Amino acid sequence: MDYKDLANLIFPDAKPISYYEEKYPVRNLHEDAIVTRFAPSPTGFVHLGSLYQVVVARKVAKQTGGVFFLRVEDTDQKREVENGVTGIIQSLRDFGLTPDEGMIDEVNETGKYGPYKQSLRKDIYQAYAKHLLEQGKAYPCFCSAEDLDEMRKKQEAAKIRPGYYGVWAHCRDLTVDEAIQKIKNGEPYIVRLKSPGREDRKIRHHDIIKGNVEFPENDQDIVIIKADGLPTYHFAHAIDDHLMGTTHVIRGDEWLSSVALHLQLFQMLEFKAPKYAHISPIMKEEDGGKRKLSKRKDPEAAVSYYTEQGIPKEAVVEYLMNIANSNFESWRKANPNASLDEFELQLNKMSVSGALFDIVKILDISKTVISKFTAQEVYDEAYNWAKNYDSGLLKMLDNKEYALKILSIERGNEKPRKDISKWSDLKDAISYMYDDEFFKQNADFEYGKINDKEEIKKILSTYIEKYFDLADDKQTWFNKVKDLAEELGYAREVKMYKQEPEKWPGHVGDISTVLRVSLTGRQQTPDLYEIMQVLGKDSIEKRINQII
Repeated sequence: MDYKDLANLIFPDAKPISYYEEKYPVRNLHEDAIVTRFAPSPTGFVHLGSLYQVVVARKVAKQTGGVFFLRVEDTDQKREVENGVTGIIQSLRDFGLTPDEGMIDEVNETGKYGPYKQSLRKDIYQAYAKHLLEQGKAYPCFCSAEDLDEMRKKQEAAKIRPGYYGVWAHCRDLTVDEAIQKIKNGEPYIVRLKSPGREDRKIRHHDIIKGNVEFPENDQDIVIIKADGLPTYHFAHAIDDHLMGTTHVIRGDEWLSSVALHLQLFQMLEFKAPKYAHISPIMKEEDGGKRKLSKRKDPEAAVSYYTEQGIPKEAVVEYLMNIANSNFESWRKANPNASLDEFELQLNKMSVSGALFDIVKILDISKTVISKFTAQEVYDEAYNWAKNYDSGLLKMLDNKEYALKILSIERGNEKPRKDISKWSDLKDAISYMYDDEFFKQNADFEYGKINDKEEIKKILSTYIEKYFDLADDKQTWFNKVKDLAEELGYAREVKMYKQEPEKWPGHVGDISTVLRVSLTGRQQTPDLYEIMQVLGKDSIEKRINQII
């Protein structure tokens, strides 16, 4: 009996690997095109760190005319959650990061290199496992869980490195005949790689982000096919990345220690290895130190958090681009209105240590992003968000014509308003524009410098009687506010007041603040003239008369 007899006994129906090499030909792309993938397990929510990897992987593929695909690694089916694949796909869709190929829902996919779900590729993995068995590069292992546990205890007691290697690899030296007999006897088994590595030898590797790294060779005889016939992650990913034409594996740096094993697998399978780029995690400050952004501790670690808060997808993606390359911020300043597609992301300029998470920065970026939206875009985004998260805002937006007028205030100008950082801010930002909401407020407002009630009454009465006319253009309106200030003994220009402050009780700005607070309940708002044009005559008179 020889290795081929053993391979045929274990995988009698497996096709020759040439079948799959022909079925999945080399991609017809430009030689500099990069092919990347996102390969999550459907085991729960998508982490912000995973979204970060997607942004980077998709960007480098797009900018080189390459391909970005989604592969679902579901071979560990005990950990899989219901609708896990749908959750992943929806999260990518929510952030405008739809892949070129891969799963599009729980069962459907697009692309010529599928199936893109590992549990459906069992025959492919078995074909390559059979190929390794035929060459004596793999072998069946009959050690039970109890055997392995006992072995581990002995290694720990002797303070020896744990694992299945060297003299501890009990089934490695079984003859082919012995192995065949055990299989025929019905003994359960798995398939292991017969590692040619030695721990006392080093491999040197260049990681695109981390630079030159050095590891001991892998000498562990890892499991490649489990008892259920499915592969382990390590084995499956090597075959998939080869057949799907992955050129660059962009992943979290928790995988850096696996590089020695993964390169060994590519070598033993006689595949060209992809280039590796290991991304440092997003960090968070805590108690004077730093730690990884945590699924358990940090609500903002889940990408669903940003959807629930109503932070636009464009802001989150821009923030992640910001931490990906240090030169992005200066590029954005020089190109404030350019598409992200115009920025060239460089993997070798990514931080070797983890970027610090900064929600203030995200919200600051979000304010700028929203400020560039048209009123219609703000309305559509806010309305869709409110349908799921805020019935009060939804009610305000139901009168679309009036809502669009409100959202048009100070929008489309050279310096547009930047008072909204997320859709969950919007209800508070516009509530005073609705009479029902305005009159719910306690009218004991803070007026700033002018706070004498009789003086406020005189300012408002004089304005309504002599100066109020909604037909005025903006300059005429403001000139009338200056006239009102002058009539009541205030400086009609701020600079006049600054030159001789002892001469006046205040200036035109203080008068306009009285008008602003009386009409909105707030000292800080967008342009008051535009607000008044939207409120209309009846609402303005009703509000001022209530204050009087």
